Amino acid sequence: MILLRLNQKSEFNSTRIPLPSSKSESNRALVIDALTEGNNTISNLAEARDTQTMIRLLETSPPVFDVLDAGTTMRFLTAYATVTNQKKVMTGTARMCERPIGILVEALRSIGAEIHYLNVEGYPPLAVHGLPAQTNNKVKIRGDVSSQYISAMLMIAPVLPQGLELELEGKVGSRTYIEMTLELMAQFGIKYSWEGNKITVPHQAYQPTTFEVESDWSGASYWFSLLACADSGELFLEGLKENSLQGDSAIVEIMDHLGVKSTFQKGGVLLQKQAVKGLKKWDFSHCPDLAQTVAVTCGILGQNAVFTGLESLRIKETDRIHALQQELAKFNAQLKEIEPEVFQVIPSVTMPRQVQIHTYDDHRMAMAFMPLLTKTHVLIKEPDVVNKSYPSFWKHCGLLGISMEKQGES
Repeated sequence: MILLRLNQKSEFNSTRIPLPSSKSESNRALVIDALTEGNNTISNLAEARDTQTMIRLLETSPPVFDVLDAGTTMRFLTAYATVTNQKKVMTGTARMCERPIGILVEALRSIGAEIHYLNVEGYPPLAVHGLPAQTNNKVKIRGDVSSQYISAMLMIAPVLPQGLELELEGKVGSRTYIEMTLELMAQFGIKYSWEGNKITVPHQAYQPTTFEVESDWSGASYWFSLLACADSGELFLEGLKENSLQGDSAIVEIMDHLGVKSTFQKGGVLLQKQAVKGLKKWDFSHCPDLAQTVAVTCGILGQNAVFTGLESLRIKETDRIHALQQELAKFNAQLKEIEPEVFQVIPSVTMPRQVQIHTYDDHRMAMAFMPLLTKTHVLIKEPDVVNKSYPSFWKHCGLLGISMEKQGES
């Protein structure tokens, strides 16, 4: 086991953070690029392991698509392999094979795909045999489980001979990720309509274009949190846009309540301290990846906030609700379910002299709990888990003068 000790520090000089690129945008752009007949120019692709895995699999096209722990890569490449009539085995880590994919497989089967499971029904590993002929162009799909299933279907829709009409059933979660997918498709020439709960994409060709991936708002959220919890400091986050495709740009509004003022400037956004206004309630339905960051921030700052829209957290890299409950308790905070799917953060009153955080093979657990170093010494178990989305995260902590040392390996 490797432990990374983060020594307590609560004051920070003005610092520029060269944020990583968005893996959400990168992974969508890579699939669209692979479906485009012609040459695109795509720049600033993410360094994240998820994206690098996607690049490697698309370039080498092995018979087994082992996506490791990359959820978007699993979902997107399952649809991609189907529509391009490739015979592939889709698999990944033990945890990936516990993450459901049945909704996507059923949607693909309903338009004529031949796919079968190799172990447990509804879960990877699975064998894709392609799409001999499109048998249907109208698909109903649940909107409340994972937007990745919907995005996977949308990206292949233009190249289907009959196009696709996708009817979203029930509550639509992570809507901003679906909007991101459609807006990216539009930048590659695709026309679509979204009326009510139906998204219609006619048969058409992706058009070659030039596209630059934006910096990652999910990765930015940890620096917002650090400044919110710090006694003083100022940060400039490079590469972020005010009119972003990414739903996690909601962190600007959230952190405005928690003591961070954001000013967009040329090349990024300036973060400065301001008075805490208070966060009483937030619905994370459309930005679930921010929930861990905000829960920890509220726990540190003494905010009794109520969270909704956390349903999808249970099927992420780990059960993030359980993981948050376990780790918040280590500094005497709570995430309490006060009624079904409604949670309250009960903040810490007393802070231990040191806190050891278990990361559950989840990159966001490591990064979300980093801001605890503003109040106490922190030990992060298996710190390299950040490589999934933000390999340079600890290096960027060093830019802020945060003292770190690896303490154990066995």
